[in-house]
Amino acid sequence: MGPAWRQELKPLGAGIGLRRDFYEHLPRTPRVLDWVELVSENFLTLGGRAQRALDACAERWPVIPHGVGLDIGGPEPLDEEYMSRLAALVKRVDAPFFSDHLCFARLGGVYLHDLLPLPFSEEAVEHVVARAREVVTRVGRPFLLENITYYARMPGSTLSEAAFLRAVVEEADCGLLLDVNNVYVNARNHGYDPRAFLDALPLERVVQVHLAGHTELPDIVIDSHGATVRDEVWALYRYLLERTGPVSTLIEWDQDIPSLEAVLDEADRARGVLGELGVR
Repeated sequence: MGPAWRQELKPLGAGIGLRRDFYEHLPRTPRVLDWVELVSENFLTLGGRAQRALDACAERWPVIPHGVGLDIGGPEPLDEEYMSRLAALVKRVDAPFFSDHLCFARLGGVYLHDLLPLPFSEEAVEHVVARAREVVTRVGRPFLLENITYYARMPGSTLSEAAFLRAVVEEADCGLLLDVNNVYVNARNHGYDPRAFLDALPLERVVQVHLAGHTELPDIVIDSHGATVRDEVWALYRYLLERTGPVSTLIEWDQDIPSLEAVLDEADRARGVLGELGVR
């Protein structure tokens, strides 16, 4: 069944990200779209084109903030100004939930502009859980953490990635934003079965899914967000939905961004999978 707050969150359908390339055209599209995700940091200080685009989208669809700079796993205290602005943004768009990445992103007061993995350890669980609880208290809405891609295991890891994710979200009583492409990329790079990985997660806590493209290199798979979703990832998405039921699904496209129509086509495909499985 999952936590009580999870039962109150209704699946949003298939959405796309509000990227700068789409500020002018997305709010006016006649195409079917169920919701919009925005990168929180791009809207913490509003004005000009960004504010107009946000306000226009919020009039048509649910808007969900998704951050990259919260630094939930970092060693320094949560940034006070950042937290205040984030809480104001979530309230402004009346988001049913908000999210960030299970990682660290800041050292010595400097943002690293990357999402770096934490050691999969009990100590890291305890550290993140306390901070996640503080975030929920400060913002006052359900909070989701996203599994990231990583290309090396951090020293000090004593747990599996799945056990680490489970411990964090269960002990913090937060939700899971499950990036299915990240599961596939990590499975390829670290040699594990992606379906068995999904089966080991607390799937009752999955509130949202990310789908994205990746890049295949001779010795590694890179989470590039610069292409259509691969068939293998679509298959893994179907496998997940058969176990979770309806889940709000977001198409991510952040590099080599194509036309708005091409991204909406990917959202249409996600909506079609939801429909085929009878969950939308």
